Amino acid sequence: MMKKALQLNLRRRGILIQGGIYLAAILLLNACSVDFWFSSTTQDTATPTVSTPAASFTPSEPTKTHVSLNLTTMTPTAVPEISTTPELIPSTPDLSNHSDPQKSFPAWRPPVYPVPWVPSPHDHFYFSNPIAAYAIDPAYTTYGYGDVFFENVVHTGIDIPGEIGTPILAAGDGKIIYAGFGVYRGGSDVFDDPYGRAVVIEHSFGYQGESLFTLYAHLDEILVEKGQVVKVGDQIGLMGETGKTTGPHLHFEVRVGKNEYFSSRNPDLWISPPQGWGILVGQILTFEGRVLEQQAVYLTRIEEQVSQDESTHFTWIGKSYQNQAINSDPYYKENLTIANIPAGTYWVYIPVTNIGFYYQEKIEIRPGQVTFIKFNLWRGFTGENPPTPEVFFSPSP
Repeated sequence: MMKKALQLNLRRRGILIQGGIYLAAILLLNACSVDFWFSSTTQDTATPTVSTPAASFTPSEPTKTHVSLNLTTMTPTAVPEISTTPELIPSTPDLSNHSDPQKSFPAWRPPVYPVPWVPSPHDHFYFSNPIAAYAIDPAYTTYGYGDVFFENVVHTGIDIPGEIGTPILAAGDGKIIYAGFGVYRGGSDVFDDPYGRAVVIEHSFGYQGESLFTLYAHLDEILVEKGQVVKVGDQIGLMGETGKTTGPHLHFEVRVGKNEYFSSRNPDLWISPPQGWGILVGQILTFEGRVLEQQAVYLTRIEEQVSQDESTHFTWIGKSYQNQAINSDPYYKENLTIANIPAGTYWVYIPVTNIGFYYQEKIEIRPGQVTFIKFNLWRGFTGENPPTPEVFFSPSP
C-alpha cells in the first residue's frame, strides 16, 4: 500500500512539474516581442510566412515608354550616338587632380562612365558627377531624393557632403541661366533664399524633346555668370553652406521640361555611375500596391566577397520617397534608389516595425547598370520586375 501511495505521489508531482514547465513556456512566449532586426542578418533566413488578406488590388506594373536611342535636343541639331564600345572608357574631366597639388586625397570612387551612359533604352545617365572623385568621403549622400527634413520639406535633389571650398563642376555642357541668391523664391539678391548661392545650367541636350536643367545650391562662391557657356567638368563654384543648411554640402537637382521646383527628377537616375559600380532602384509598396512612404531599406554586402584592400563601408541605407513634390521615372515608377554601389552580391533588408517583421532578399548589383526590386508589405519581395530591357553591353567591373 505504501509503495502504491508513493508511486501515486511521484506521478502527481511529475504532472505538476510538467504543467509548470508548459505554463512558464507560454508566459515567456507571450512576454517576448518579435525580434525583427539584425539578429539573423548573417544567416540565410527565409521570409516569414504570414496569413494575408485577400488581394483586392492589382499593383500597376512599370509601363513601356518610348525612349529615343539618341539624346534629343532643344533644336534640330544632331546629337551624339550612344556608345556601344565599353572598352573605350575615357576619364571624366578633372576628376583625378586636386586644385591644390600639395594635398593628397584618396579617391572614394572610380571615375564615372563616359556620358551619355545609356546601358538600356530606359536609362538616361546623361550627367557627370558634379564633384571630383577625390573630394568626398563617404561615398553616399546624406539626404536622398524624396527624403524629408526641416519642417517636413520634401527633398527634391540629393545632398553631397564635403568641405567648404570643394570645387563644384558642371555636370554637362550648357549655358548658365541663373547665378546668385534667390533661385527658389524668384528674383535676384534674395538673401534669405533657402537655396543660398545657386547656379542653374540649361543644357545643350534634352530628353524626349524636353529641356534639361541642373541646379547647384548652397555654394560658398560662384565662379560663373549668367549667359556664360560651360562644358562638362568646368568649375562653376565652391561648396559652401549658404541658405538653409545644417553644414557644408552641395544640393544637386535635375529638372526636366521646366526650371521649376516641381519639375525635379531623382539625380541618381541621371548621374553616370562610377566605373564598375551600379545602382539599386525599387518600388516599396503596401499590400494593395500603394507607395509605402519613408520606409528604411538596408543593403549589406556579403563580406566574404570583399577584398582586404577595399573600403570597409559594407552597408548602404536608403529610404522610400515621401509622396509629395517628387516625380518618379516613367519606366521604373520607383520610390527608392541607392546609388554608388560596387558590383557584387548583397542582402537587401527591409524592417517593417509596425508589423514586427523584417524581410530579406539576395540581389546582384551589376556594373554600370540598374538592379530593380519590388516589395509589397506582407507579400515580401515579389520578383515582379519591369520588362527586361535590351542591354546594349555589360561592362566589366
